[in-house]
Amino acid sequence: MANLKEIRNRITSVSSTMQITSAMKMVSAAKLKKAQDAITAMRPYAEKLTELLQNLSATLDGDAGGTFTTQREVKKVLVVAITSNRGLCGAFNSNVIKEVKNRSDFYKGIEVDVLAIGKKGNDALSKTLTVIDNQSPVFDNLTFENVAKIADVLTEKFISGDYDKIELVYNQFKNAATQIVQTEQFLPLAPIKSDKPVATGDYIFEPSKEEIVLTLIPKSLKTQLYKGIRDSFASEHGARMTAMHKATDNATELRDQLKLTYNKARQAAITNEILEIVGGAEALKG
Repeated sequence: MANLKEIRNRITSVSSTMQITSAMKMVSAAKLKKAQDAITAMRPYAEKLTELLQNLSATLDGDAGGTFTTQREVKKVLVVAITSNRGLCGAFNSNVIKEVKNRSDFYKGIEVDVLAIGKKGNDALSKTLTVIDNQSPVFDNLTFENVAKIADVLTEKFISGDYDKIELVYNQFKNAATQIVQTEQFLPLAPIKSDKPVATGDYIFEPSKEEIVLTLIPKSLKTQLYKGIRDSFASEHGARMTAMHKATDNATELRDQLKLTYNKARQAAITNEILEIVGGAEALKG
């Protein structure tokens, strides 16, 4: 059994760790509320924009989307991996990294590159895959304007023919304890699949439907990327809050066990001292 000093040091160390994890849990909980409100408020807009684009596209010819809908032979794929800049959030980052590697294995014989949004994804994926760019600083000031610049870069890479397909991999926020890894096709625009009936009617468009669609598509792409990053941002804080909550509970349990061990060791030491005193007294009597 460890001596009393060692146990006391371990109790102090575990208590300090418990204070840190508890503080991180509270910070993540505060940030989660703001991030959750942001993504909750944005989803209806993004869904309505997509619905409007679907309704217009359904009444146009197949090539009305221009270069955004061009289906080419897939020879080069770009996967956008959205992770976080910091760790201590459970399996949040590792799940995305694993999915990106699975996508790379899925495209056998096809060149797959990665654009990382998040330091953790960049550090891990650069060891096994080709990371062409790291856009981690976007989390320092997460605004639509900054994300739109990244969307413009992705769009340009597709239009110029650098890549024949671009995908997004990120964690979709469900609640504080649940994040779902999503893989979405960014470009080319995937064929619209919806069970909802397409709204029909006799409308007068100004400008033409084709011009409206070509204006909405870039806007929709920027919104899609922004929603994905916002989802990931909220998921990160939810995952970190949950991880720190579990870490605090584990530290509390370990501290209680150490205190029990310390009390047992202290009691045993006191008992041994009493026995030695009694034994010494009996020896003197003899």
